[in-house]
Amino acid sequence: MPSLPAVLIVTGLSSTAGTPVWYPDYYVRPFNIGIGVSVNSTNVSYNVEHTFDYSGHLSSDFNGFVSSNANWMPNTGIASATSASNGNYAFPVTAIRLNVLSGSSQGVVTATLIQAG
Repeated sequence: MPSLPAVLIVTGLSSTAGTPVWYPDYYVRPFNIGIGVSVNSTNVSYNVEHTFDYSGHLSSDFNGFVSSNANWMPNTGIASATSASNGNYAFPVTAIRLNVLSGSSQGVVTATLIQAG
């Protein structure tokens, strides 16, 4: 059964608004995630980032994951983006986040992620 889309929204900068994180099911094979990002401002810069660090979200150890301690890497197709973009993950990752780097406090960046499976 396909999973429902995950939606990550940041209004303003991630440094003040927070960085939403989504935990895909990395046991799904094949591992495929489509990503679409929309923006409502022309003065914005953002990354879609992932980590391979153990999140524990598929076990009882989920509460041990601390997002700020993870090693986050930008998706090479959606790094320092300044307008709407799309991309994908064709390899397993344990967590994905939306990180707004610059823009106005009124700017809204929305990432929609759909995992096949």
